[in-house]
Amino acid sequence: MTYFQPFQITPRDIAPGVQIRPMWGERIMVSIIEVAPGSEVPLHTHPHEQMGLILEGGVTMVIDGDLRVLNPGDVYLVPPDVEHGVFAGSERARIADIFSPPREDYM
Repeated sequence: MTYFQPFQITPRDIAPGVQIRPMWGERIMVSIIEVAPGSEVPLHTHPHEQMGLILEGGVTMVIDGDLRVLNPGDVYLVPPDVEHGVFAGSERARIADIFSPPREDYM
C-alpha cells in the first residue's frame, strides 16, 4: 500500500490505556499511538531502532535510565536493545512512533 488513513485503521491495545494504529512498508513502520491519562508502557527492550514525535499532550519517557518530560514537537530516539518506557500525565497524548525494521508483533 502506498497511502494510509491512520484513523481508519482499527486500533490495537499494547498496554492498558495504550492503543496503536500501525502502518508499515518493507523496512519501516509508523504507528499513531494514543496514550490515555495515567496509563503507561512499562519498561522494555526490543531489537528495533525507534524514534517518535509527540503530537498532542505530554508524556514522561525514560530511555536507558534518563527520565524526560516530552511535549508536542519533542522527538525521542531509542537505540536497539535499550530499556525504555512511557508514562502518561493527566491528559491524553498522541505520538507518531517509527520503527526500523517493522515490528512483526504489531503487524
